[in-house]
Amino acid sequence: MLQRSLLTILVLLPVAGAIAAVAYGMAARRGETAAKWIALGFSTATFALSLLLLTGGGYADSAAFRFEQNLPWIGAIGARYHVGVDGISLWLVILTTLLVPISIVSSWHAVEKRPLAFYAFILLLESAMIGVFVSLDLLVFYLFFEASLVPMFFLIGVWGGERRIYAAAKFFIFTAVGSLLMLVGIIALYYIHLRQAGFGTFDYTTLLASLRSSQMVLGPDAQFWLFLAFAIAFAIKVPLFPFHTWLPDAHTEAPTAGSVILAGVLLKMGTYGLMRFNLALFPDASRYFAWVMITLAVIGIIYGALVAMVQPDVKRLVAYSSVSHMGFVVLGLFSFTEQGMQGSLYQMLNHGVSTGALFLLVGMIYERRHTRLISEFGGLAKPMPWFATLFVFASLSSVGLPILNGFIGEFLIMLGMWTSPALSQTWARVATMLAATGVIWAAVYMLWMLQRVLFGRVKNEKNKRLTDLNWREMGLLLPLLALMIYMGVYPRPFLNRSRAAVELVRSRVVATEGGGVIAER
Repeated sequence: MLQRSLLTILVLLPVAGAIAAVAYGMAARRGETAAKWIALGFSTATFALSLLLLTGGGYADSAAFRFEQNLPWIGAIGARYHVGVDGISLWLVILTTLLVPISIVSSWHAVEKRPLAFYAFILLLESAMIGVFVSLDLLVFYLFFEASLVPMFFLIGVWGGERRIYAAAKFFIFTAVGSLLMLVGIIALYYIHLRQAGFGTFDYTTLLASLRSSQMVLGPDAQFWLFLAFAIAFAIKVPLFPFHTWLPDAHTEAPTAGSVILAGVLLKMGTYGLMRFNLALFPDASRYFAWVMITLAVIGIIYGALVAMVQPDVKRLVAYSSVSHMGFVVLGLFSFTEQGMQGSLYQMLNHGVSTGALFLLVGMIYERRHTRLISEFGGLAKPMPWFATLFVFASLSSVGLPILNGFIGEFLIMLGMWTSPALSQTWARVATMLAATGVIWAAVYMLWMLQRVLFGRVKNEKNKRLTDLNWREMGLLLPLLALMIYMGVYPRPFLNRSRAAVELVRSRVVATEGGGVIAER
């Protein structure tokens, strides 16, 4: 019974936590103080339960969905409550449940305004994010995808910085418009299946089965427009250049917990959607648009790194680094090689761990100095040696230093792109070499930032009195730092479990009517 309902429990448990926190807060005199403990308890329980997904077994050998639950929902239109996990969504669910309790503890003393609502929104956001990664019905996926916007809008708009209203509105408008395009695509798919197969469905597995059996055939024009409808929605979420302009403002103005969740999980919803839906449902259009997506990814890698280099605000610098790193993820997806696509999924996890840690560290120094301007710091290694040590560690992970997690993902992506069938051999190698410069630029902006923030003499008197990390802050960071090392030294457990599911998607894209692979352009 638990195995069949596990995913539903993971989706509903944070909602139950939010309801419990609000109910206790309204009934008890000091309910707002207890809200953080309730949120932490429910989010930790969700993380513990999510580890049971690893007991599903056979992820390396089969791409079949596990822990499936498939129930009728709206019979009149054929909508079903269908959830399940495979090797693609498994680690993203666990990453989500790991980062949420860390985000809650990071806000322990930072949130004074409406703490009850703050923790309730974080729990509701967790529920929506888990729902996105486990949904196998397109209508249910869309509802969870949209539901994730509302809590994050309030987290930025109520608990953000000085320009929080502008940042929250920009975030909401960008992502909501993209989502509406996807909704049009979902409805179109429903009616195409209704016309060709005789019944309408939103079920992902049914749509795939119909495409494989030719019960439903998507012509070139249909694939062209459906690919664009889904891809634009997901490209905004990634965000892929030139749809990235909402991200720096949202990251900069969001509270620390919001930035950690936004970078660690919400951005991955875009790349997950590209892999799960665009590549699998529209393989011909994916091949047709591969050069466009690769070009935009390479531009994003270089552009994000160069703009990060000139940022005066350390949090904004980390935000632009996300544009660059997520460009690598898209590059790997559209390489159409096993190494590139495996590296892409692995880089999603790496980015969530390393950038999540960086935003935590930026939040910790902001709580002490109430500024993020690089010019206000300098020499922090003297009063804050532990902070400096962990900041350097997380930054080197983000740069892609060998034996740390970032290196594995980026190396696999570039290895796959070098032999990519999506482009001619010459252009595949040109794209790889241009993307590789992003690693160099990352070292430049990260090491230059570390030099100005941590090293040299203490120029500002206020920095001399700063206290180093306490045990709570160390406890937040150490699990992420341990993961950086483990994932950099021994990636096999992660890659093995995702191999079969990634290969199934890849086979959809590279296969042609004659059973071959994509011809060189």
